[in-house]
Amino acid sequence: MPRFLLNDEECQFDPSDPGKTVLDFVRDNLKLKGTKEGCASGDCGACTVVLVSHSERDNKLVYKTVNSCITLLGNVDGQQLITVENLVNKSKLHPSQSFLVKTHGSQCGFCTPGFVMSMFACYKNRDNYDREEILSDLGGNLCRCTGYVPIIKAAELMFEKKVKDQFDEQT
Repeated sequence: MPRFLLNDEECQFDPSDPGKTVLDFVRDNLKLKGTKEGCASGDCGACTVVLVSHSERDNKLVYKTVNSCITLLGNVDGQQLITVENLVNKSKLHPSQSFLVKTHGSQCGFCTPGFVMSMFACYKNRDNYDREEILSDLGGNLCRCTGYVPIIKAAELMFEKKVKDQFDEQT
């Protein structure tokens, strides 16, 4: 039976529906509604989640954003899947969330979970702020209300005083 870590708990899934997407599984089967479906074609980023795998070459964890609306569930076998619901640590927002709040980087909120997850992966994969890398990391996410200035500012602020998070504690 295929399995993966969902946030921090082991999860198994029935492989009999090879066309089932990660988004459908997370929203319909697990009732986690933070991840949104926007375009259903992988173009808007509202459905962004993070897959974590171990890099044998670097001997470290790699945090990769994926569009859950087009990623088939079978692709998460043996990895960790992190959704926006798991970023809060004991009622404290993750830096990717708190700085988005501080910079007023969200208006309607529909794209916010996707931006938060992209910022989270960036935060985990990078040690320092680099504007070009941040722009590349956020490149798959669209925002039609807020505009990108406060979102990019939030990403910049995350790196000013980078702290360990609950994911560092688990490694």
